[in-house]
Amino acid sequence: MKTMKTSRRRSRECALQGLYQWQLAGTAPQMIVAQFSETEDFAKIDVAYFELLLSGAVAGAMDMELLITPLLDRAYKSLSPVERSILLIAGFEFIQCPEVPYRVIINEAIELAKSFGGPDGHKYVNGVLDKMATQLRLAEFQAGRL
Repeated sequence: MKTMKTSRRRSRECALQGLYQWQLAGTAPQMIVAQFSETEDFAKIDVAYFELLLSGAVAGAMDMELLITPLLDRAYKSLSPVERSILLIAGFEFIQCPEVPYRVIINEAIELAKSFGGPDGHKYVNGVLDKMATQLRLAEFQAGRL
């Protein structure tokens, strides 16, 4: 049975694709948004959330790299662009979207990794984000463990 994708999930998928393009081609976020706005499915996404995720993840990418690097078992640059993009989105949501529960952020990131990443990328993303949650959402993380 195929589940319906929420507008937020679609926003995260578009943000992932946009971050991928930004990393590989250096395309400006405004240009990426303009390109997506011309697609047939653009009306199905939460446009404001997509723009927030994309612009926020790009703007905070250098700081997020510093936060993510100690949580990794390899160099940040050796991650695939998909894994980096997912971690940038989730890290941004952890910090800037406190209304979104950390478990939702992690679950959405895992789903993105399953859809767009390598065979075991979702397991790696899950492990890194669990560590990140203990740093960025400690009280919420501890309350969830009770």
